[in-house]
Amino acid sequence: MPMGHTATAQAGSGGLTATEHRLANGLRVVLSEDHLTPVAAVCLWYDVGSRHEVKGRTGLAHLFEHLMFQGSGQVKGNGHFELVQGAGGSLNGTTSFERTNYFETMPTHQLELALWLEADRMGSLLAALDDESMENQRDVVKNERRQRYDNVPYGTAFEKLTALAYPEGHPYHHTPIGSMADLDAATLDDARTFFRTYYAPNNAVLSVVGDIDPERTLAWIEKYFGSIPSHDGKQPPRDGALPEIIGGQLREEVREEVPARALMAAYRLPHDGTRECDAADLALTVLGGGESSRLHNRLVRRDRTAVAAGFGLLRLAGAPSLGWLDVKTSGGVEVAQIETAVDEELARFAEEGPTPEEMERAQAQLEREWLDRLGTVAGRADELCRFAVLFGDPQLALTAVHRVLGVTADEVKAAARAQLRPDNRAVLVYEPVEPAEAAEEADAAATDTDAHEGADK
Repeated sequence: MPMGHTATAQAGSGGLTATEHRLANGLRVVLSEDHLTPVAAVCLWYDVGSRHEVKGRTGLAHLFEHLMFQGSGQVKGNGHFELVQGAGGSLNGTTSFERTNYFETMPTHQLELALWLEADRMGSLLAALDDESMENQRDVVKNERRQRYDNVPYGTAFEKLTALAYPEGHPYHHTPIGSMADLDAATLDDARTFFRTYYAPNNAVLSVVGDIDPERTLAWIEKYFGSIPSHDGKQPPRDGALPEIIGGQLREEVREEVPARALMAAYRLPHDGTRECDAADLALTVLGGGESSRLHNRLVRRDRTAVAAGFGLLRLAGAPSLGWLDVKTSGGVEVAQIETAVDEELARFAEEGPTPEEMERAQAQLEREWLDRLGTVAGRADELCRFAVLFGDPQLALTAVHRVLGVTADEVKAAARAQLRPDNRAVLVYEPVEPAEAAEEADAAATDTDAHEGADK
């Protein structure tokens, strides 16, 4: 049986506990009992995301997320979905800059099935990976890019802002979706090498949360995962460190067929897992987290210059996090007017800090969001994996709420003063154009891109 230890409930954990174990092949296992309902969540995080990709092969991590549902040694075609859903469960997978995860929520008596399915594709996916499945999922991902990025209003904003906020050559410069050209260029050999390198047990964390018998669950995990060999060929991701401040405003105007003018900006903020990041999260919540926030009150309610105004945090562990500002203008309001008002509110907040009422409301809002995630078996399984993969300790997930509540108003003020500044942001300004003009703009941009790519070659 695998070795492990039992963790007792920690202060601030709300009585939640987790046990940690490691198989001989390096697979880390985290279990958390919760007998409130007869369900169990299985979550498997692989320590691979778009930050591990190299130039010319962007999008491979996300493509592989899709390939993992195309059959394995014992499960053909769409069988993974069919077996889980036929057993009354739900499932999916996602890819980010920093990880790829797969998850199932099952009736308790079907937990063994979920574990067997995950082990089968970890251990035998290459037996089913062929040109047909590769082409099939390449087309699916390209269509996903069209539907979610290229052919929807403001769809490429995230891609454009990250490319501005992280310089060329930085591991976070490109987003997980990848480019059309790189998706076309990916080969079957690329996919096979990618799988061998990253889809190994010693590069993964498996969490199981819910109505489980830990001893029986560990026995199943050892039975199905224990014989899968480890792999030592993985290279560490490229360094994502950057100066705390960008040092000047980076700006791009986007002329597209969109419903209204928009101001979007990304501010460089502290790395996830730090007290400073929690302070920044509280600052953004006060400024733009919902209808009681300062920016909503100023722009939407008082000035009526915007129809929506939000400010949220993209937490990142391997690079500076991003504070994400998104304002959609009202009527014919110019973006310059919006930007002036935003800068006034940020400057006032940096000078005064949050009021006691704002601080209490922001901490309560983040506390509720954390408890919502930990309160479901699927959410808790995901957070246990996240803290294990990114910070080395799944137990930190159980005390995250306590850490947020321990941040002071002075720390929130200091975070705003240090980094919510005009010289620390990348800005997108959206200007609506007519359909014919939008097509001309897109053709011109494509021509510029083609010329640039030809020069690179």
